[in-house]
Amino acid sequence: MSRLSEIPLSVLDLAPITSGSDATTALRNSRELAQQAERLGYHRYWFAEHHNMPGIASSAPAVLIGHIADATSTIRVGSGGVMLPNHAPLVVAEQFGMLEALHPGRIDLGIGRAPGTDQKTARALRRTEAGLSAENFPQELTELIKYFEGTAELNAVPAAGNKPPIWLLGSSGYSAQAAGLLGLPFAFAHHFSAQNTLPALELYRRHFRPSEVLAEPYAMVCASVIVADTDEHARWIAGPGALSFVRLRQGRPAPLATPEEAAAYPYTEIDRLVVEDRMSTQIIGSPETVRAGLDELMESTAADELMVTTIVDGHEDRLRSFELLSEVAERTPSMGRSAAHT
Repeated sequence: MSRLSEIPLSVLDLAPITSGSDATTALRNSRELAQQAERLGYHRYWFAEHHNMPGIASSAPAVLIGHIADATSTIRVGSGGVMLPNHAPLVVAEQFGMLEALHPGRIDLGIGRAPGTDQKTARALRRTEAGLSAENFPQELTELIKYFEGTAELNAVPAAGNKPPIWLLGSSGYSAQAAGLLGLPFAFAHHFSAQNTLPALELYRRHFRPSEVLAEPYAMVCASVIVADTDEHARWIAGPGALSFVRLRQGRPAPLATPEEAAAYPYTEIDRLVVEDRMSTQIIGSPETVRAGLDELMESTAADELMVTTIVDGHEDRLRSFELLSEVAERTPSMGRSAAHT
């Protein structure tokens, strides 16, 4: 039996804003996708924090998490992640303590150490130069945890007594080692740092120390996956995501293009190399193609959980992709509710 059918399957959503549409529609689409994911047996539904990105509406994960938790009833909802350098730990503790108090047992707090944006925007968020290099991350993470434990000098109401599971997110070895040393679950961003996946997971497991949270390492891998009825259609609808990456590298982020716009774009030779490299780390195709790709990923990483992000222009294509993926992974509605402890 494939490991894919034995482990929790989860969703990372960036609430993509498409060409000719708007953020309101993107957020409404996220709500519908989360409700479908719950019905299909997905375990958790996370939102990524990005700023100053015209094609991404998930700039305020805490607000969006509350909205989606209200719109669902069993699926875990969380951040993938909150970028701690952008926020005072006190504010994060208050926000997620409140979310946990409102939706007990359903909230996850995934923490990242990168700003998740450009330096100019990071300065606007922080209103200071301090903390932009993420050098203060260990101290800020310790402060955040103390608020939840009620051992800080200040009271973060209602954080004390309402501590959601805390995850460390990473795309390199730093957070992997930190998560291991702290005995926390670790989520790795394979979808944009595939070359670092195996080294980071090895570091996490090698440095892991049992804690009151985990007795053994617990690693989740996030992959970029697009499933369609045929390989050809999957590759067609994957075009806009590839173009978005090209535009981001050029410093010209924009709303997600249509497949037609992506196909007609005047790519340079360098652009084509970038697209080829980017798409080589994604799992794109028919159910049979995707099953083979995910089986290989799960075998090589030995991950305890798989999270998937799907960036396509058409909302119906995205709904269909997650529907087909649930069939590939042999999900049942009960699996999302009974899966892992975190």
